[in-house]
Amino acid sequence: MQRYCVFCEIIARREPAEILYESEDVIVIRNVLRWVPVMLLAMPKRHMTQSELWQNVGEVGTIAAEMGRRFCPQGFRLASNFGWHAMQSQEHAHLHVLGGTYLGEYVS
Repeated sequence: MQRYCVFCEIIARREPAEILYESEDVIVIRNVLRWVPVMLLAMPKRHMTQSELWQNVGEVGTIAAEMGRRFCPQGFRLASNFGWHAMQSQEHAHLHVLGGTYLGEYVS
């Protein structure tokens, strides 16, 4: 029996989410966390692990980059966490699209 997966529930429309993009295989939602102004999650609709996604990031990576350019025209970061110590809280594979602000330390 598969454990509860909030991303699978969102994809099945049993949990709410702000969907920003959807194709047959990929979905992009706005992250409920707001650590930076733009926090999106791009993921395959098929449940898989981060490692499985990175064997062929394909369309998920392409769409994540497109969404980054659209929502963060001055620059964005794509991130992927692997495991609890890296702050991966969901087993369902996903890429973070982060931006809307300067993401580094200012050097004077």
